[in-house]
Amino acid sequence: MVADVLTYFGEPVDDYVRRRHGELKSKGFSNDKIFPKISAELSGRRVAAPELSLRQLRRIVYG
Repeated sequence: MVADVLTYFGEPVDDYVRRRHGELKSKGFSNDKIFPKISAELSGRRVAAPELSLRQLRRIVYG
């Protein structure tokens, strides 16, 4: 279980953003709610990600 938690928090930022976007989108959330939520989640990670703007988060997902 500890290994699973460490793997989850060791996930690269780009992968995390894409995965969470897909999860939240599949639950019916709109992008207007998804990107602020992901931004808030990133600051709570074990090793905080650099602060990313909502535009930067969108570029990670949509290229």
